[in-house]
Amino acid sequence: MDLHRPLAPEPYDQLPTVPGFTLTSQDVSDGAPMAEAHSAEGGSTSPQLAWEGLPEGTRSLVVSCFDPDAPTPAGFWHWTVANLPASTTSLPTGAGSADGAHLPEGAVQVRNDGGGAGFTGAAPPEGDRVHRYVFAVHALDVDRLDVDETTTPTKVAFLSLFHTLARATLTPTFQR
Repeated sequence: MDLHRPLAPEPYDQLPTVPGFTLTSQDVSDGAPMAEAHSAEGGSTSPQLAWEGLPEGTRSLVVSCFDPDAPTPAGFWHWTVANLPASTTSLPTGAGSADGAHLPEGAVQVRNDGGGAGFTGAAPPEGDRVHRYVFAVHALDVDRLDVDETTTPTKVAFLSLFHTLARATLTPTFQR
């Protein structure tokens, strides 16, 4: 198996352009390697995320983490949370626990591409190139998406596309 394939495109560059806002983290940095705690072997702990500057008309949020460099035709969704209230301005470290105990009321955590609930940490194949983990916050113009825990992350992304007012991303990396 050739793990040295070309770099996948930036996933959100493939979608219609929308305004941005500010996304920061105390745990991860754009372009920098993530700590082991955010890997599957290190405990699959989701990083702290905070955002500001949401556009007027924001009624709910979707937060996701996507690895476009996974050795699949469609990348790998590590985490998707829909129906976060528009008043949410951050998620603490570990908010992506399987039980969702640290998420605001009404938020829905859909299954990740590993089939489980919550955030599944970085787990690129041993010896593969550096993988990018695109954490995205999408500001939506609807109060909620019609999704539940069994919805796929791809469906959440598709439904969000038609309601996204603005998007912010932060892309740390990981390699084994």
